[in-house]
Amino acid sequence: MNTSPFRSHWSLDPEVTFINHGSFGACPTRVLEEQSRLRARLEAEPVRFLLREVEGLLDSARAALGAFVDADPDDLAFVNNASTGVNTVLRSLRFSAGDELLVTDNEYNASRNAIEFVASQWGAKVVVIKLPWPVPSAQAVVDTVLSHVTDRTRLLLIDHITSPTGLVLPLATIVRALRERGVETLVEGAHAPGQVPLSLRQLGVGYYSGNCHKWLCAPKGAAFLHVRKDLQPGIRPLVISHGYNSRRKDRSQFRLDFDWLGTDDPTPFLCIPKVLEVMGGMLPGGWAEVMASNRAKALAARSFLCQRLGVAPHCPEDMVGSMATVALPDGGMEVSVIQGSEPLQDKLLFEHGIEVPVVVWPRPPQRHLRLSAQLYNSPEDYQRLADALQAELGPVGSRS
Repeated sequence: MNTSPFRSHWSLDPEVTFINHGSFGACPTRVLEEQSRLRARLEAEPVRFLLREVEGLLDSARAALGAFVDADPDDLAFVNNASTGVNTVLRSLRFSAGDELLVTDNEYNASRNAIEFVASQWGAKVVVIKLPWPVPSAQAVVDTVLSHVTDRTRLLLIDHITSPTGLVLPLATIVRALRERGVETLVEGAHAPGQVPLSLRQLGVGYYSGNCHKWLCAPKGAAFLHVRKDLQPGIRPLVISHGYNSRRKDRSQFRLDFDWLGTDDPTPFLCIPKVLEVMGGMLPGGWAEVMASNRAKALAARSFLCQRLGVAPHCPEDMVGSMATVALPDGGMEVSVIQGSEPLQDKLLFEHGIEVPVVVWPRPPQRHLRLSAQLYNSPEDYQRLADALQAELGPVGSRS
């Protein structure tokens, strides 16, 4: 039984041991209630809300988010998800035949597809950086990335926290080293906000796209794109709307372009101040303690599962946030009909009531477990997972 005192703040299915916050997040009930209130306000007088009120409300939400990620609110644009932000940047940039666009082999599949598509439109070349696995150190990642930079390199697309392996990459060092070489970086930061401390001012990255619905725990459909001010003139939203020819002088063109893309539900963005308050108020130390608590829980769960399964961790502790990866015995080559998932993942859910991703990595038949640690998780969740894994995998011995 889950003994976390925070479980009651979420409406998660009590029959499921939920160890997969990383995939889509989970929104606290108090925040969902705030979203319902905002939706009721919108529907009570849609014209007043969307034409007269929403701009100021979005400004306030952006200010709250800017304070959290340490960024000028005017450099932030709300988007529906991190993939939208990545596509926005890639579709705005101009390349030449022979240009090299760097991406790691850990890149999120949707982002990898986006850069492959854009490169094909311009005749550019996607260079895939194979990161070391297991990872001996953060510096090994830096060295590997930099070894692929040439005079043809125009852009690096990189995850802040990798989707398949949960690695917290040494982003600041990489961004700084590439800027010194005249190369900008586009960060897919889907998992970072709310999982690790983030200062976009200090990072100085060209483009950063992050989700608010994952570790920030906002409603689905809340994300942001941060574009460094000197690069904003070259970036346009995927939807060109009224702002393109606006005569307003009180807002930047970046603001005018992104603030209104057409009729949509803005309430996920407007809930960001509330979720920052709610989540930050769950522990005495605020968000810093929330992130530290989740990380400690993830490290303890990784250690426990590695010991139970007789495997070694695949990265040092300083590359772990609130997610951790644990090696599993090789599986087969088949995939489930359910979203193409690995069959063991479905067994864990349908036979043991445990929701946790099993990732085929780095190539079939190798596979790994990616666990998440959120406030609502308890040690009993990982104990139940270990028992289920041993029931499915049989006796375990020492594996590397």
